[in-house]
Amino acid sequence: MDAKRELTSVDLAALVTELNRYEGAKVDKAYLYDDDLLRFRMRDFDRGRVELLIEVGDVKRAHVADPDHVADAPGRPPNFAMMLRNRLSGADFAGVEQYEFDRILVFEFEREDADTRIVAELFGQGNVAVLDESGEVIRSLETVRLKSRTVAPGSQYGFPESRIHPLTVGYDAFVRRMEESDTDVVRTLATQLNFGGLYGEEICSRAGVEKTLDIADADDETYRALYDAIGRLADRLREGDFDPRVYLEDDRVVDVTPFPLREREGLDEEAYDSFNAAVDDYFYRLEREPEAEKTGRERPDFEAEIAKQERIIEQQEGAIEGFEEEAEAERERAEALYADYDLVDEIISTVRAAREEGRGWDDIEETLAEGAERGIPAAEAVVDVNPKEGTVTIDLDGTRIPVDPSMGVEKNADQRYQEAKRVEEKKEGALAAIENTREELEAVKRRREEWEADEEEEEEAESETEPRDVDWLSMSSVPIKQPEHWYEDFRWFHTSDGFLVVGGRNADENEALVKKYMEGNDRFFHAQAHGGPVTLLKATGPSEPAREVDFPDTSLREAAQFAVAYSSVWKDGRFAGDAYMVEPDQVSKTPESGEYIEKGGFVIRGDRTYFRDVSASVAVGIQCEPETRVIGGPPSAIEPQVATSLRLEPGKFAQNDAAKMCYREFKERFADDSFVRKIASPDKIQEFLPPGGSDIVDD
Repeated sequence: MDAKRELTSVDLAALVTELNRYEGAKVDKAYLYDDDLLRFRMRDFDRGRVELLIEVGDVKRAHVADPDHVADAPGRPPNFAMMLRNRLSGADFAGVEQYEFDRILVFEFEREDADTRIVAELFGQGNVAVLDESGEVIRSLETVRLKSRTVAPGSQYGFPESRIHPLTVGYDAFVRRMEESDTDVVRTLATQLNFGGLYGEEICSRAGVEKTLDIADADDETYRALYDAIGRLADRLREGDFDPRVYLEDDRVVDVTPFPLREREGLDEEAYDSFNAAVDDYFYRLEREPEAEKTGRERPDFEAEIAKQERIIEQQEGAIEGFEEEAEAERERAEALYADYDLVDEIISTVRAAREEGRGWDDIEETLAEGAERGIPAAEAVVDVNPKEGTVTIDLDGTRIPVDPSMGVEKNADQRYQEAKRVEEKKEGALAAIENTREELEAVKRRREEWEADEEEEEEAESETEPRDVDWLSMSSVPIKQPEHWYEDFRWFHTSDGFLVVGGRNADENEALVKKYMEGNDRFFHAQAHGGPVTLLKATGPSEPAREVDFPDTSLREAAQFAVAYSSVWKDGRFAGDAYMVEPDQVSKTPESGEYIEKGGFVIRGDRTYFRDVSASVAVGIQCEPETRVIGGPPSAIEPQVATSLRLEPGKFAQNDAAKMCYREFKERFADDSFVRKIASPDKIQEFLPPGGSDIVDD
């Protein structure tokens, strides 16, 4: 079976109980890993260091982690992490709650100057939104603009439309929701009652109800058994009565639950003292298990799962069509009541008067039947009397309508309109459910593609064939390979000939490059303009033996272009500039007598080699092999190395806005937009954009 990668609504309900035990912990720092994993380092008076993790990517989870399970802090914090640090440093963790029964957690943080709420959406594409005290969005990992809700900076945060809460619903409402279904019991619990597949099956098992029992065959005894099983589950969650388990199959973790499940009997299991500890250990082990032991593993039955999801979609589409027809029929009934207003009013008045006289329903039905035999139109229109409901059903030109005689025509018609509205709301819920099912279907298809891609990679490795051309833009899941390198602390690129070029972003980095990383065989470049970066064309890396290099002319010109593009030439809106090159021994920090060198500046002595009228143009692209990352620099060097790229020149869009424009364009080009979000966020793209305004230009 596939390992669980997302926490369920039941899991979150259990976690909330345990996470609230950390109330009062103080926030030290916030970190963002790979654009989808947030880490909050906190201090608790009793427990010491507390590490709260929230992940909303392919894995969706929220829990406190063992410090030994936490990865080292990433390098330069992105803007989102800096914003969190500014708002939360020194704040108190004030608690967390689950929004209704959705996979949404709302974390509260309090500080004297401002309170902050962090909403973690652990469903669909996943998202994290940071809200101020008024509920306005300050920042979010993803911007959402839908007809039903908006999640965007400056707007009021919009929760998804409310769905039924199965742990608090009354019995009558529970039965109504079940009876609205046209499928079997387990699917109704999973979709209409929001339990999902696993807990839908578990409730059936605990209630002793056959999962495949058709709703049409369910009776009050069935509903009572199911409702009682749900009540027992709700009691355990409310009281924190947990007995957590991590389940394993073939020595691989596959599930974590707050208490033992009958549906997991037969699997190996491990018990834990707390559910939070079980969740933490589960995801820690899941990350570190072999991606799937690619040899000798059994292929999941993707086709059966796809067929299952397609059947559910077909049933949901049928239900939606039925809701539309039912709503239209209710509106037609209301309009029919008004169309025959006088006749309906006569029937209501007659029956109401009889009831007020104390006459029984049987007597009224008999009187109406006699009136129909005599040809009285009002009596002829009544086709049924329902003493239990206290209604009479009338036939108006073939449309049968139950009417409550205790109310007038207007109220009876309004009741029909309200019923039409209620059915329309059911339709909206069904539309949301079908979108969830479609997402699950796409997820299965992606897993199938990933599996098949893995198999192809194995076959290629075994046959030692030449690497094939890969259409990275069309792949539904691009594998991420992102090792760390020393030069990522600076601006950098590799020339067309494979040589590394590094440049400083500020005075401190300029100093570090010259003092720590410049070697005797390197070349030093600088724009013939104030405010340019130190640029080194490296002959060797820091750990490699020194060697003389005859740099090709293409590498020299690309290094010069890099020095010009990231200098004040770009910021001044000029499209070209000059640069010079010298040997490392010509670079000195010792000024002439009586002169002063500011931080990041150097004295150049001796002859210089000039590169005139160098184009101030850069390209930013996404590299997919041999590594996956954003890279940027001279177009001639970048474009051959990437799956797709954009060219920029000095222009009107601020650096941050230009980065967002590039990000949106890259997301449209890749089928796997989650890949773009992980490795090419606006913050990462911005690192490769020159300071100042930019325009994206056609290649």
